[in-house]
Amino acid sequence: MDRLSNTVRPYAWGSTTLIPELLGTAPTGEPQAEMWMGAHPGAPSGTDRGALHHLIAADPVRELGADSAGKFGPRLPFLLKLLAAGAPLSLQVHPDLAQAKEGYAAEERAGIPIDAPHRNYKDDNHKPELVCALTPFDGLCGFRPPVEAADFLDGLGIDSLKPYGDLLHAHPEEAALREVLTAVLSADREEMAHTVTEAAAAAEHLGGAYAPYAVIAHHFPGDPGVIAAMLLNHVRLQPGEALFLGAGVPHAYLGGLGVEIMANSDNVLRCGLTPKHVDVPELLRIVRFEASDPGVLRPEASPSGEEVYETPVDEFRLSRYVRAEGADPTDVTAPTPQILLATAGRPKASGPTGEFTLAPGESVFVPAGETAELSGTGTVFRATVVA
Repeated sequence: MDRLSNTVRPYAWGSTTLIPELLGTAPTGEPQAEMWMGAHPGAPSGTDRGALHHLIAADPVRELGADSAGKFGPRLPFLLKLLAAGAPLSLQVHPDLAQAKEGYAAEERAGIPIDAPHRNYKDDNHKPELVCALTPFDGLCGFRPPVEAADFLDGLGIDSLKPYGDLLHAHPEEAALREVLTAVLSADREEMAHTVTEAAAAAEHLGGAYAPYAVIAHHFPGDPGVIAAMLLNHVRLQPGEALFLGAGVPHAYLGGLGVEIMANSDNVLRCGLTPKHVDVPELLRIVRFEASDPGVLRPEASPSGEEVYETPVDEFRLSRYVRAEGADPTDVTAPTPQILLATAGRPKASGPTGEFTLAPGESVFVPAGETAELSGTGTVFRATVVA
């Protein structure tokens, strides 16, 4: 068992206070967006034995277990994060595994540098993800039904939005959503900027369900992604609730602190709310044009006290233990690699190499098969894989 030292990424959308408040440290005044825990080469966690990605590369079977290494290869298949959004993230989708492999291979053949700003595929993996709220957490997830989206747009009373409402009423679901998103993202930028300005003013005046979109427009004035965002479901998670985001589902996080886990990938196709590259044709190839309920997840409790967030993927499995004072120790030994992250209290994680008291935001890596036990009081998130 190794205590992890983790990197905080200072992305511009990050909150200046949420991660410091969890860690009990003074804010620096700079955004602190994501704390990464894992072996992603972009910001690998450190241990007393060395960087985690180097330890895994040197002996993947010992660190990951034979089953995980055989199924996913010699790399930790998930990345765990604390995510603190102080402003909206980009509106985006992720490819499925076949699309990622195809897109990555095509860009490699084309000789596009991996760090080129117009590159879409940084690796050949998919990126399903799950976010669990630690504070009230706002996001957008999945398309509204077309008629509902049309009514929402019509409710703003903006003449230039009426054609989109008409399209949403006139066609079957997939065609309606595809045509409107295509029209929004392909519209004349100057005309669309004017429409966004009008829509933002109307949303601010109306408030209620429109209020989140006025906030988005404040951060991204004139961005077509503001109108695209209005096609999506708004959801507010309460602490302990989660969202699973599969391939092709458009989404954006708007604000709050959460624990996020994802397959170990960096593949993102952006729809808007960003100064970064938006590849409209490729995006339209990846998006799944179907209405969907956001599907708020609540954990399923087991007799051992483990509360599991069920998802349809094998690259990660997220659960939590909410340990009361005086509770018996819990054996969390597993044949797969694990990261244990404390988010409240001062629980203890122990194994053959010693006992670690974990303050909020602190974490340990447990190699596959190594004896591990939780004790003390507090909340611990457990990240592992299904092998």
